[in-house]
Amino acid sequence: MEANNSEARLDIFTDNNYSNDGEPVLAGNITVSGTAGQSDGQGGREFNTLDEPISQTIKRDLSAVGTKFAAVLWPKEKQSLLREWDLWGPLILCTIMATILQGHGDEDGSEGDGGPQFAEVFVIVWVGAMIVTLNTKLLGGSISFFQSVCVLGYCLLPLVLSLVLCRVVLMANQNTALVIVRCIIVLAGFVWSTFASMQFLGDCNPPPRKALAVYPMFLFYLIVGWMVISHTAD
Repeated sequence: MEANNSEARLDIFTDNNYSNDGEPVLAGNITVSGTAGQSDGQGGREFNTLDEPISQTIKRDLSAVGTKFAAVLWPKEKQSLLREWDLWGPLILCTIMATILQGHGDEDGSEGDGGPQFAEVFVIVWVGAMIVTLNTKLLGGSISFFQSVCVLGYCLLPLVLSLVLCRVVLMANQNTALVIVRCIIVLAGFVWSTFASMQFLGDCNPPPRKALAVYPMFLFYLIVGWMVISHTAD
C-alpha cells in the first residue's frame, strides 16, 4: 500500500446475531485511508471486495486490462504497466495467438499443415518471456520477475493485431502484392512491440548493459513475428 500512500484498517465486530450453534456472527470492514478504494464520505476510503458483486470485479479487471492495452499502443507513460502488474492481458493475447496459429493434421494424424500446436505456442511465448526476464535480472535490472513478464506479454498486442490482419488478408486469393502487404503488417507489429517493450523496460537496466538487455527482447519478438508471417491459410 506504500506506493499509493494509503493505509488499510480491518475492523471486526459482532452484530448481536448468533448462529444456530450459539456462536456469535462476525462482521467487518476494510477501510483504506489514502488514494485507493471508493470514498466513504469521511476522508477515508472503503474497499470491501467480500461483498462486491462478481460482475463488478470482472468489470474492474477488464478495465485495468484495457488501460494496459492502450498504454502499449501509445507508450508515453512508462509506469502504467509496472505499477500494478497482472498476467490477464498476456494470457488473453497468448490464447488468441495460439488459437489462430494452431496447426491442423490429417485425419490419420500422420501429416499436417506444419503449423504449431496450441500448447507449442504457449510454451514458445511464456518460456521466451521468462528467458528474457531472467536475462534482465542477471544484468542487474531493477524490476521484479512478474513485472517484466507482464510487460513482455502485454507488448505482444501489436503482433497479435498483425496476426488478425494477416488472417483477413489470407482470405483473398494470394499473390505477390498480398505477400508484401502481409510482410509490411508483420514488420510494423514487430517494430511497435519491440519499441513499446523498450519504452517500459529500457530504464530498468544499467546504461552500460542496456544493449545486452534489449537484444533478447529483439529476438523474442522476432521469433513471434516469424510465426505470424509464416502462418498460411488452412
